[in-house]
Amino acid sequence: MKKLKYILGSMLLLGAVTLYSCKKNKDVEVKDVVFTDVVKSYDVTFTNTTTDASSFKWDFGDGTTSTLQSPKHTYTKKGKFLVTLYATLTNGQVINGSTIINVSKSSPIVLTDNSFADWDTISTVFTPTTALGGVVKQAKFDYDSQNVYIYMKLAVKVADANVFDFYLDSDNNSATGYTTGSIPGGGYDFLMEGNILSDPNSLAQFQHLDTGGQAAWAWNQLSISGFYTMGTIQEANGITTVEMSLSRSKISGLIGTGMKLGIIVSTSGYSPIGYLPGQNLAPITLNISQ
Repeated sequence: MKKLKYILGSMLLLGAVTLYSCKKNKDVEVKDVVFTDVVKSYDVTFTNTTTDASSFKWDFGDGTTSTLQSPKHTYTKKGKFLVTLYATLTNGQVINGSTIINVSKSSPIVLTDNSFADWDTISTVFTPTTALGGVVKQAKFDYDSQNVYIYMKLAVKVADANVFDFYLDSDNNSATGYTTGSIPGGGYDFLMEGNILSDPNSLAQFQHLDTGGQAAWAWNQLSISGFYTMGTIQEANGITTVEMSLSRSKISGLIGTGMKLGIIVSTSGYSPIGYLPGQNLAPITLNISQ
């Protein structure tokens, strides 16, 4: 009986030691790499809040590195980059964490600010001569990964209910799409038409049907919502200024690197009174590759 009591006592003691050891293992602290990023066009700002580290090394995924704690990095091209932060802890252990950065061109244009001040930063200005442009006095364009932005000054009144025809050579290929003598040099894959000043919701989208040849006036109306967005419209001193955007994801072909654009402004009775870039001139070619 004495032997059995000794064995039971030993087993209970061993169990108590084992449970105590497991509790100590749960108290081991695990360190993590912690950082955030803010992407603005090609510039990315990193904020590193990793604790208990003596040094850092950043791999920006484009062949460059940094040893700053919270660096700002400028990429030279658009794309997706795998960014990794290596942190050396005070005990010598090296830990790391990664994220994917999506870099693309951004635009300063904001359509909801009830202002045209953001267009002051756009330096490329199209100004047709009076004889060729008619009521179209000035235009500017910009783009980002989501939209192509359009700004126009016109010698018209909002109440005139002018009709706008936007001819888009979305694939930048004159061998496909509609050809016209009014805006030569493009093959227009899409036509958008509406009196956008007096009725901002009126713009309709049409795709050219090549079945009758490039000179055939043959269009199929599309029912894709959200393919454009109107911004601010202001009329003052006989000039109406308007801004808008075209969605690159909802107009087939605008995901490419370039596009050609021609605009005809007509009266409410469809008599042309304005052209961009000018009557019988080749369309504007926009580089949207960045």
